[in-house]
Amino acid sequence: MSGKLRDQLMGAWELVSYFEKPLNGSPLNHPMGKKPMGLIMYTPDGYMSAQLMRPNPGHFASDDWFKATPEEYGTAASTYFAYTGPFEVDEEKKIVTHFVLVSLFPNWIGKKQQRVARIEGNILHLSTASPIQSGGQIVNAYLQWRRDSNP
Repeated sequence: MSGKLRDQLMGAWELVSYFEKPLNGSPLNHPMGKKPMGLIMYTPDGYMSAQLMRPNPGHFASDDWFKATPEEYGTAASTYFAYTGPFEVDEEKKIVTHFVLVSLFPNWIGKKQQRVARIEGNILHLSTASPIQSGGQIVNAYLQWRRDSNP
């Protein structure tokens, strides 16, 4: 698909892989396991949403979200990540900037997350534009997404 990167991003993409490479040379991290689940979506009106999780998260004892124990919430939050907000694309630099309005990680709210983007066929490659803190290390994150053809 040719054309502007912004146009190519439109739609839903399913997470294929996610790993982090520590700057100190430590082994690769797989924060959501080796077979992560997730979707990232870009809309024509300029919004995005990303949801990532470990597979097989288990269940809360109660079907009432507000009746979960602190331990259940902690386990769920440590195996799931989500954020959403407007986005912009720098076509020359191939940088996608996500402006975070809502996030499971409150420290990102009101901030921007920049990603280097490359599309090859039906695969979207996103990586951090600059190192981030994760798991007590400074890392670069690399995510691959496959265009989701399910409506």
